Amino acid sequence: MTKSINSDSTFGEEWWRGATIYQIYPRSFADSNNDGVGDLNGITSKLEHVASLGVDGIWLSPFFTSPMADFGYDVSDYCDVDPIFGTLADFDAFIARAHGLGLRIIIDQVYCHTSDRHAWFKESRQTRTNAREDWYVWADCKPDGTPPTNWLSVFGGPAWTWDGRRRQFYLHHFLKEQPTLNLHNPAVVEALIEAGKFWINRGVDGFRLDALNMGMHDLELRDNPSLGNADRADRPFDMQDHRYTLSHPKMEGVVQQMADAFRATGGDDFFTVAEIGGAEPHKTMTAYTRGTERLSTAYSFDLIGARKISGDYLRKVLTKWPNGLEQGYPAWALSNHDVKRVASRWQIGGNHEANARLFALLHAAFRGVTFLYQGEELGLPQADIPFEHLVDPEDIANWPTSQGRDGARTPMPWERGKPFAGFSETEPWLPVTDPHIALAVDGQEADANSILAFVRKVIKIRGGSDTLKKGDYTLLPASESVLIIQRALGEDEWLCVYNFSDAEAKWDAGLATGLEIVLGANLTDDSGAAPTVLPPLGGFIARKR
Repeated sequence: MTKSINSDSTFGEEWWRGATIYQIYPRSFADSNNDGVGDLNGITSKLEHVASLGVDGIWLSPFFTSPMADFGYDVSDYCDVDPIFGTLADFDAFIARAHGLGLRIIIDQVYCHTSDRHAWFKESRQTRTNAREDWYVWADCKPDGTPPTNWLSVFGGPAWTWDGRRRQFYLHHFLKEQPTLNLHNPAVVEALIEAGKFWINRGVDGFRLDALNMGMHDLELRDNPSLGNADRADRPFDMQDHRYTLSHPKMEGVVQQMADAFRATGGDDFFTVAEIGGAEPHKTMTAYTRGTERLSTAYSFDLIGARKISGDYLRKVLTKWPNGLEQGYPAWALSNHDVKRVASRWQIGGNHEANARLFALLHAAFRGVTFLYQGEELGLPQADIPFEHLVDPEDIANWPTSQGRDGARTPMPWERGKPFAGFSETEPWLPVTDPHIALAVDGQEADANSILAFVRKVIKIRGGSDTLKKGDYTLLPASESVLIIQRALGEDEWLCVYNFSDAEAKWDAGLATGLEIVLGANLTDDSGAAPTVLPPLGGFIARKR
């Protein structure tokens, strides 16, 4: 096995290296006041379930004051809780309970845009001479009255909206209700950092930085080139090369400034993870996370954006992240609130449970931070939401080829025998579907062979092994459907093997000589010996005796 001079284990003892973090989408986790929408007190009441999984922390999606045009990602006050979710006192109680259970708390910070109802934007749009006139991205129209550039919104249509008060267009990468902040302005960056410090001082342990590489725009306002893929792309946004709206070179300086400020306030092990979009995100991810002085880690859509999976595809993605920290430090998620659930998105053949187990076992092999989205521990499939019940603006705009955000955001099923699966006593904001009720927490708690029990085993094994959390990794040759990852730290060695096919697959079984299976998924032989031929959707992790 090739050894790295600088393995992850040589760089400090930060709590987050190799951590497993559970994502909670507040609207859909638990409703304590029976208004049909989840809230902070509901989350607090269910923290023992989260702690029982063995995870290291929680990523909590936005709960800030918001008109909810984009369900909380349109922030109108960075330093308060929206009444839908509770109060600052409720947040403090949530933090205290989570910390009491040994759970770290990471919250979203949405620094690329605000709500159009934020006080900053209300002032900025009034005149071209006020104190915040350049806190957002404003530009004159072209002589023919059209927008300043051809830039497109992720949600469809131009990324520019005309404002009659200033007689200018303002930029928005998402909804028109989400005007883009001008991070070229140092005063804006300082204001965002101060908002971050507010939450650090309330006890949070880290930030997820939403859509971070959209934080700066091209000051020359040059048009984005075409990708020439109009016949293959699902939406207009995907038909452009976003070279003038993504990953501006000066954004690295802003990232460094934020990282320094947050560590100075929250301590050396304060955790930061950036969401990085774009067709080729790896260069930006490396720039934002390399070494130990910038962000802790970053993730892209390499996995959550993939519509199907294979051993070859995973090798291609994982090869981008060599051992050591010189090229940055990765994070991995198979599902989140923005994409279809992995158990359905990657489904191979017709055995849903087998798929869920294999994908859960994949978390054990990853070098870096791994995220588990709420309901993933239950093996929840993507919920089928009829068009008339859709509420997400992107799903509605791009239906029927949408990202499937509503189907991934439906309420968490807690109890099979209660109305709305125990999420609320009132009809929820999104429907609870029958397939989810059948997989509710209470039913799986009573079954020692459930997907929930299996996921707990995976997390316990990963969390108890410094090798799986921090060791070097080597990708071994295999067929198109098979992935083999070798992990090593000192004399400790593990082998992680997966067959992403609904047919048997050959592999080099000699690699398992001297190893003992610690956990298998969908294996037909429970003797502890590695199979000579991998069964359909079969996988295992084994350790050197």
